[in-house]
Amino acid sequence: MHGMGDPSGAEPLATGGLADSVYESAARTPDLVQLSRNSTMEPGGWEPVTAERFRSEVLAVAKGFLGSGIRFGDRVALMSRTRYEWTVLAYALWSLGAEVVPVYPTSSIEQVRWILYDAQVRAIVVEHENHAMTVAAASDAQTQLTAIWQMDTDCVAALTDQGLGISDDLIHRHRRAVRPEQVAAISYTSGTTGTPKGCLVTHANLAAECDVLLAGWGGILAEPGEQPSVLNFLPVAHIYGLMVAVACLRGGIRLGHQPDLTPEALLPALVSFRPTFLFAVPYILEKILHKARRTAEDAGHVRLFDRAADVAVRYAEAVERQSIGSGPGPGPALKLLHAVYDKLRAVLGGRVRNAVSGGSTLRREVGLFFAGTGVTVYDGYGLTETAGAITAQPPGAVRFGTVGRPLPGSAVHIAQDGEVWVRGDTVFAGYLNNPKATEAVLRDGWFATGDVGRLDDEGYLVITGRKKDVIITSGGKSVAPLVLEEQLRHHPLISQCLVVGDNQPYIAALITVDPEALAHWQRLKGRAPADRSAMTEDDELRAQIQRAVSRANTRVSRAESIRAFRILPNEFTMADGLMTPSLKLRRRAITGAYAADIEALYARAEDPLRTR
Repeated sequence: MHGMGDPSGAEPLATGGLADSVYESAARTPDLVQLSRNSTMEPGGWEPVTAERFRSEVLAVAKGFLGSGIRFGDRVALMSRTRYEWTVLAYALWSLGAEVVPVYPTSSIEQVRWILYDAQVRAIVVEHENHAMTVAAASDAQTQLTAIWQMDTDCVAALTDQGLGISDDLIHRHRRAVRPEQVAAISYTSGTTGTPKGCLVTHANLAAECDVLLAGWGGILAEPGEQPSVLNFLPVAHIYGLMVAVACLRGGIRLGHQPDLTPEALLPALVSFRPTFLFAVPYILEKILHKARRTAEDAGHVRLFDRAADVAVRYAEAVERQSIGSGPGPGPALKLLHAVYDKLRAVLGGRVRNAVSGGSTLRREVGLFFAGTGVTVYDGYGLTETAGAITAQPPGAVRFGTVGRPLPGSAVHIAQDGEVWVRGDTVFAGYLNNPKATEAVLRDGWFATGDVGRLDDEGYLVITGRKKDVIITSGGKSVAPLVLEEQLRHHPLISQCLVVGDNQPYIAALITVDPEALAHWQRLKGRAPADRSAMTEDDELRAQIQRAVSRANTRVSRAESIRAFRILPNEFTMADGLMTPSLKLRRRAITGAYAADIEALYARAEDPLRTR
């Protein structure tokens, strides 16, 4: 085993919990605009919320929870998209010393039933009536649910009324009793396979994560003299989105919430909110890139866009070589062209200069493109079990295609089988009610991530796949699908790709097409829109996809190459249980749902094992 680490982390949380920062900020800078919430008076507008006002709302709701019977150590679930109310409720519960149990709003009845039972949830707050019906169907004799509140019927006001008459001091006594090692959130793994496990994430875990990032990366959150601002559109039920919210409130960063992360809703929100920094996942960044190219193509400027993209990539590569001491940097001509094509920031609101990508590895080409157009994307790596990032690109020393180096106070080792092991203050306390699973991953202070990777010559981590995702063909060839899948997603028409081939004679792929890109392609071809089911067998579309497959195959050996593919009529979504909230594909669920399509890919295969 070999590894890399940085021993100098942030000062550990010595006393108290996460809620303390809300009260301290209100006392220190009461007029600081700590959040902005969607305006009820002006569509697309944002209403400022000062630190003092936010503290008052949190305190009032905490009283309401206490008046409703919620006590220190009780577990309360929050089932909602990323909304202002979610953050108020979470900090109110932490003020009481209660534990937050985030629940994905797309969860099925079975998933909700498991979480309510496994965490022994005392009460739950849902976003709307459909969620309330899901919870009702999930509740049975094994669950301990005693209360349910609903956001769209103004549960914040109802809880505030419930707390009238309870003194501030009673809440403060609860808050001061919280210890750093206590559980702040039971965050259930989004689970690409198997039953979700409840990760016990402590106040100290989240504080360490956020404080390290604020100390080391705080200087890139905004221009000098400008208050940093972040529009959080990541699911707060996922550790990444939760970490973003906590970091903003600990760091005086203006926080907004955007519940819908589709490009159609997200891009206008970014323009109106005008963040200074972006937290995203590769899927969103790729969607933004493809949408920008389609817009240029509609305007008859696709050649100009492609030229701009090429210049952006070459500019960023030159800067990257300069930063690691292997080149002189961009030449004068390249600098001039780069200045002409510096347009992308307007799509993100005009003020973003830097961003973070997490959830999965960002393709090197995408990182270079954004960097060359003026937005440096700092790719990072982490899991629910590490309270967010455990590695990140160092400021001013980005190596695109990697996920950076260990954060201060953390360390990374590569085991003999290539598995990535990590340690640090952000590593979780274990899995709820599952000592066997905990023992399997926590080994002498190290957390075995299940990811496979390597450290390059400068100690940057490169993730090459998941151990459980490795495909073994009937010929005994081991294939890591990540390289092929990432390469195929680069094509503007392709939305998602799942490589298959376990116990089969060759590698194949299930491919989905971006509906907006497909409609755009049909318009350019002068073709009337056709039913997506019919398009799966369209010869011209298949030829386009085949060219993308052939290009992807040049990145791997023949034995690892895709020999057959199937275009599916619909994208994989969270709603149908085929994507995690961090927008990763659920491989087992997809291969089960599309078993007939996979079988058809191999129906004519000449497998010598089948003919014996």
